[in-house]
Amino acid sequence: VRTEDGKELDKDGTPTFKAFPEGKVDWYTDAGFLRYSANCLACHGPDGLGSTYAPSLVDALKTLSYGDFLSTVAGGKKNVSASQDLVMPALGTNKNVMCYIDAIYVYLRARADGAVGRGRPENQDPKPAAYSKAEDECMG
Repeated sequence: VRTEDGKELDKDGTPTFKAFPEGKVDWYTDAGFLRYSANCLACHGPDGLGSTYAPSLVDALKTLSYGDFLSTVAGGKKNVSASQDLVMPALGTNKNVMCYIDAIYVYLRARADGAVGRGRPENQDPKPAAYSKAEDECMG
């Protein structure tokens, strides 16, 4: 794991989390919780656990690659069966999601790995300057 501009990356360069003792997390994990709660919770349920409307992202992130996650969020997905028609809308043009997609992924990855429990993490690292800069550039 390495840190680049305040973002934790695994050996493959994929965004990841950093959990500290006593419930403290890195900024991206906490920001991901907030962005997930604002944009994904309505369908995927509290804390990424799924609902009758959409699957658990905590379970999905145990096997879903970063690239597949990005592709699904940006391009959407449709699963049709005899009993149901499930549609994940394409969110690739939604800045409230895509400007924060790494943070959302990091939060869900921490949940999938069991490093972060339910609810908002109690304590987090300060906001990195690079996060603020990327946020400003993306949101305009």
